[in-house]
Amino acid sequence: MDRSTTLPRDVSKLFYKEERLALFIDGANLYAAARSLGFDIDYKRLRDGFAGEGRLMRAFYYTALVEDQEYSPIRPLVDWLDYNGYTMVTKPTKEFTDASGRRKIKGNMDIELAIDVMEMAEHLDHILLFSGDGDFRRLVEAVQRKGVRVSVISTVRSQPPMVADELRRQADNFIELQDLAPFIARAHHHRETPANYHESQSPQNGPTLYDPDERG
Repeated sequence: MDRSTTLPRDVSKLFYKEERLALFIDGANLYAAARSLGFDIDYKRLRDGFAGEGRLMRAFYYTALVEDQEYSPIRPLVDWLDYNGYTMVTKPTKEFTDASGRRKIKGNMDIELAIDVMEMAEHLDHILLFSGDGDFRRLVEAVQRKGVRVSVISTVRSQPPMVADELRRQADNFIELQDLAPFIARAHHHRETPANYHESQSPQNGPTLYDPDERG
């Protein structure tokens, strides 16, 4: 596997020289997309790859955290990202009981991401949105009216596809996550390190700790 930090040629040609970039990563959504394709993400390679395509102004990562857990499997990732060039946006999850009496945890970060995109838009030329959530279609449309290009990174190659059709249609560009895999996937070692630690290490811990589809 290519271990460079460059991006595929077809992706690189989507960027203009010296344009101002920002990454907005819906953590739960990106994790689910990568998992559906059978790989984990090395966030250092991801950041370095996109930083090489323009002037990277910010890299935001959004996730909800379960506060009352003695140990959270996502915490090493959150801490590593915080120290290595990412702007972390987190909030506590909320616990509730559904109509069937089942205990559920929700932790949706859509509002936080949307606010940051709108506030940053005037300082950017190109937004990279790592999410397939169709709720972001109107957000993409709004920043496009401000003259900002938006590329969506998700996948149509999972079953079912992780990206909503309306979001893909609205975006200026759609980047298939599977095509990025050789350039951003982490190498599997016997010993995990925070640099390539992912959101979950075992099904018992739960892949995202909460249901990203629960609105909150």
